[in-house]
Amino acid sequence: MSRRSPPDSLLFPLHPVVPDFAFELTARRDGFWPVAGADEVGRGPLAGPVVAAAVILDPDAVPDGLNDSKLLSAEQREMLFNQIMATATVSIASSSARHIDTSDILKASLDAMRRAICGLATAARFVLIDGRDVPQGLACQAKAIVKGDSRSVSIAAASIVAKVTRDRMMARADATFPAYGFALHAGYATVKHRTAIDSHGPCSLHRMSFRPFRQV
Repeated sequence: MSRRSPPDSLLFPLHPVVPDFAFELTARRDGFWPVAGADEVGRGPLAGPVVAAAVILDPDAVPDGLNDSKLLSAEQREMLFNQIMATATVSIASSSARHIDTSDILKASLDAMRRAICGLATAARFVLIDGRDVPQGLACQAKAIVKGDSRSVSIAAASIVAKVTRDRMMARADATFPAYGFALHAGYATVKHRTAIDSHGPCSLHRMSFRPFRQV
């Protein structure tokens, strides 16, 4: 007789549909408080910086609706951004296109995240980080969480702050470089963006270490 396979839920534990405070509370029970969440936005675009944010939420004033920034509309992100900035401890850092080109996108992303964490006005004793990698040089304990922006409210808040900040930066860049449409695509490799690059060549915001610029 064949052996039945165990349910998928045993092989792949389910995480909440929306992020919660479980990771933060576990750290608190272990004696680590305050706890920050950290995330970055902008690894994939052809242009512009990568932006990182670190956020320490007030447990008594956690905004409703926090989630992975990619799952929210622009209007929802803006509303939550304002609530986070009004109630939480927030630090933001970025790595420019030139920084990305002179190191690489992973190192530049982790460096921005390290600076965001170290820049918190209230030092975190534990940091929850989205992804698989932890920046070097932190003065506190840290845990990397795959898909953390959909599992931890602190990381979700950081993802929203980083996303809104970067989108605003690219909207301002659009005024300086109007030919590329940065306000529409934020530097990602859309058809409009690639067509503009073909027509005008790269500008100073483009990441020359990325394709299609390596042979330019």
